[in-house]
Amino acid sequence: MPRPVAVAVTGGIGAGKSEALRAFERHGAAVLSSDEIVHRLLRDDDEVKAALAERLGPEVLDEAGQVDRAAVARIVFEDRDELAWLEQLLHPLVVAEYLGWREQLAARPKPPSVCVTEVPLLYEVGGETRFDAVVVISAPEELRAQRAEVALDERSARLIPDEEKLRRADFAYVNDGTIEDLDRFVVGAMRQLRKRAA
Repeated sequence: MPRPVAVAVTGGIGAGKSEALRAFERHGAAVLSSDEIVHRLLRDDDEVKAALAERLGPEVLDEAGQVDRAAVARIVFEDRDELAWLEQLLHPLVVAEYLGWREQLAARPKPPSVCVTEVPLLYEVGGETRFDAVVVISAPEELRAQRAEVALDERSARLIPDEEKLRRADFAYVNDGTIEDLDRFVVGAMRQLRKRAA
């Protein structure tokens, strides 16, 4: 059986990557979110918790020994060195997980034709080489600012500009319309990706 076509969804903060991932799932792709992998590692991986407490201080763990993500965010988004350290800790674990997930999909008796992983920092870490195709989701800055949970300027400075991501993408979508508009884009992308899988 052919392996699933491996697709990355990426884009700026507040662009709508998660919504795009859900749209791909609605239209038949197997999907995985890097953010969800990170949340699970912070919640369940004892080595990650220990490393965080040692580096950032015991106050990043609550009374139950769980990672206080808000406390971690306060530290790392004010200190680039700590953010770089956190990304170096988590990134290899996230990559190993989504590559393992893809192997599991490929080993199924009937693998899906397309698998999609949401990877926020794809181009920033050179991760595009691990995928067959890249989908970039963008949106006007005012709209992204409304959607984002943090101030864009806090985190956008270290990101590759949208224009560069769009230039390098296999598929690009400006997410400033309705869910139905997004669905139409995804249906078209899935049609082309399934042809690659055939």
